[in-house]
Amino acid sequence: QLAGLAVIAFGLWMRFGGIMADFASDKKSPEYFFMGLYVLVGAGALMTTVGFFGCCGAARESQCLLGAFFACLLVIFAAEVTAGVFAFIGKKVAIQEAQKIYEDVYDDYMKNPGGKVNRTIYHYHLALQCCGKDNIEQQMGLPCPENIQMPKASNCLVEIQNVIGANLHLVGIVGIAIAGITVSKSMFSL
Repeated sequence: QLAGLAVIAFGLWMRFGGIMADFASDKKSPEYFFMGLYVLVGAGALMTTVGFFGCCGAARESQCLLGAFFACLLVIFAAEVTAGVFAFIGKKVAIQEAQKIYEDVYDDYMKNPGGKVNRTIYHYHLALQCCGKDNIEQQMGLPCPENIQMPKASNCLVEIQNVIGANLHLVGIVGIAIAGITVSKSMFSL
């Protein structure tokens, strides 16, 4: 139950706090990323419910509740495996989608440098610690954060690919660890 509550809190903090909250109020919100955070909150709610079944079933020695706990863990295990497979298969699509969002914001900024999109592109540059999408000449006039390293400053599209690639591998590793814990819990419930 505590792990489920922690997942809910983390998902809500990522959505409404931190750097992602700044993207949410802009015209070009990264909707696909927010959908993933909503799924994370839903998974936390499911984990909390499953934890309740497990605790009550063990405390009351109820085979019905322990059976429900086992069935829920089986469904969660199948969902974890499916999500892990889709995370590794859909990595290229996720990178392309994130790059397209950045390119759209970049093009909007180039059409109207003083508009509302100025704040959006600055938040992307701040979050990724990069500036621009092609070469240093195109960085002139862009709202770039201070103190970024020059090799990273030249191409945000490459930085998007690096960040998503690294984080999806981390998600996969954490997913495998959680799947292992899920299998051990289901064996204990039996």
